[in-house]
Amino acid sequence: MQKIIKARLFWFAIVFLVAAGCLPWFVTGYILGLMTVAYYFGVFSMSWDLLFGYAGEVNFGPTFLVGLGAYTAGILDNRYGLGIGWCIAAGSLAAVIGGVALALPALRLRGPYFGLTTLVAVLLLENLIVVTADLTGGEIGLTVPDVISIDGRINYFIALAFMTVSGSILWLVSRSALGLILEAIGQDPVEAAALGFNVAKHKLAAFCISALFSGMGGAFFVFYIGTASVGSLIDVAVGVQVIIGAVLGGRRTIVGSVLGAMFLIAAGEALRPLGTLSTFVVSLIALVVIMVAPGGLLGLLLKKKAES
Repeated sequence: MQKIIKARLFWFAIVFLVAAGCLPWFVTGYILGLMTVAYYFGVFSMSWDLLFGYAGEVNFGPTFLVGLGAYTAGILDNRYGLGIGWCIAAGSLAAVIGGVALALPALRLRGPYFGLTTLVAVLLLENLIVVTADLTGGEIGLTVPDVISIDGRINYFIALAFMTVSGSILWLVSRSALGLILEAIGQDPVEAAALGFNVAKHKLAAFCISALFSGMGGAFFVFYIGTASVGSLIDVAVGVQVIIGAVLGGRRTIVGSVLGAMFLIAAGEALRPLGTLSTFVVSLIALVVIMVAPGGLLGLLLKKKAES
């Protein structure tokens, strides 16, 4: 515990949370809305970082898990009028079950085949949603009758609290015995297996934890935006944004993913006047940052703080 308190990352997180908690009294509702979206995407990126940064498995389809959680919650609310709490719990469970169903065969594959399998899963989910349009709303999308709140500040604090709790749990997992074993597996799975660790079992555990927070985040997010659609939740481009956010923030840092997500959301909005060119410019900026600072934005900030 003393090591955690003395760590620069701990105090950086405290300063960030204090600043984030005071933000609603100094900015417009528009900025609060952007930050709320960024916090949810931060959770998606943190969940992805646990699997890739530590276990070394490249999941090209993070939105498969997000989409399962979001659509399960949205369908239960829209079609059956289930309470928001129960919908979120069901969405989280659906993401875990779907994650296990995907991981059991996929984790047996090596090299790029695992990543390709997760990418195909996203495409299959997209097609399933379109085919079952009577239930899911298809390409038009699914309207969610209930929302968590119509107050922008309340939505902001809910997203901030969810991100804080999720980030804390995921960070503690990464620093636990499971995290150390996953890190060893990510560096050399053969040697880890030789030391007696069950590689498949630990990778499956990481995938389940990642699925839980991804699905829960997707369920929360759908009750914030009030609709579930392929373009906003499952599309491959959304998954790429989640991945870039994690790598940009700092691989194997967990909490750095929040900085990456915030940067992408803020840069995307600032460059919106450029039209379709904005995506190219944001991607180029992210690529330059990753090449200049392999440790990501978090590593760059902590390094500067240490030097000062």
